[in-house]
Parts: sequence; C-alpha cells; structure tokens
Amino acid sequence: MLHSGTQTLVTPRLTLRPLTLDDAQVMYTNWASDPTVTRYLRWEPHRSWAATAEYLNELASHYPEQDFYQWGITETRTGILLGSIGIQRCEPDDGWRFATAPLGEAWDVGYAIGHKWWGHGYATEALCALRDYWFTHTDSPWLCCSHAVENVASGAVMQKAGFHYDHDATYHKYDGTAVPCRVYALLKEDWNGQFNR
Repeated sequence: MLHSGTQTLVTPRLTLRPLTLDDAQVMYTNWASDPTVTRYLRWEPHRSWAATAEYLNELASHYPEQDFYQWGITETRTGILLGSIGIQRCEPDDGWRFATAPLGEAWDVGYAIGHKWWGHGYATEALCALRDYWFTHTDSPWLCCSHAVENVASGAVMQKAGFHYDHDATYHKYDGTAVPCRVYALLKEDWNGQFNR
C-alpha cells in the first residue's frame, strides 16, 4: 500500500500538524488528563504532564515512518492545541457485512478533543480533512471509524463525515477492558460520488 505519512493539513478553521515534545503541558492540560475526554478511549487519562511527554517522545520516534499518521489539532486563529487525531491499523474484525479481503487491510481513525471545545464541529472538520487526505494521498480503497456504543456524539461526527454504519463489535482498551463498539466504513468510490472534489 502507498503511504504518505503525517503531513500538515489546513482546513477553514484548523491546522493539523505533527505533535512535538513542546506540546506536552498543553496536551496534558487541554485533554490528556481529563477523564471526561478519555472515558471512551482506549487509554486512561494521563496522571502527569511527564506521562504526556513520554507519549509524545514515543510519537517522535515514529513520525519518520511513512505509514504513521498522528496529528495535533490546533485552532488556526488562536494557535491553541485542542486535540489530536490519527489513523492506525484496525484490530482484526470478522464482522464486516461486505467482503473486505479485496480492499486490503483496514485502517481506523481515532480522535480526542478537549471538553472545552466540544460542540463546535472541530472533530467533524478534522475527520473530514483526514478522510480527504487519506483518499488523495494513499491508494487505500477504504477507511474505517469506530466508537463506543455509549458515545453517541462520536457516531454523529462519523456520519457527518460520510461514514456509514456497518456492524457492532467488541474492541479493547489497552488494559484489556472490552468495549462494545459501533463500526463505520467509507469506500473511496462512495467518497468520490458523495463529495465534490
């Protein structure tokens, strides 16, 4: 599969850029330490900004890899870092309603936005930017999203970005906790027909 790595993306209100170690304190304060934000995510809230720094240091080691995709979400007007979004390989999942083998491996989008910035459409705007980037800069014919069943707001974001519900599944947090999820997908051919390029 052709990959293009984490490149800076600009939308009407946001700049999506690689995260750096200098972002540790702001990331920790704005969302990584907030249990309200991390409630439905795979990872637990960070207990200190040093934990966030350790995470960002790990990201830095992967950014040179062409198949690594992780962005910080900043509000362009203010420069405030308010969340993160990324794409990674999906967990194995045999629940798809359509044949996925011809499409190749599944890649899944995940995101976190600081609670203070919820309800302003930032997650949808960032997801649409990644969707467009994925289909114009890789040769992948599809992209996935999933959210905890209880996190209805995240499902609304996915639907606004053109993703279609496919099936229910059980994914796992990094500590092994099972999380009932709803899984969505978007095929490149539907993206081409759905959005004016």
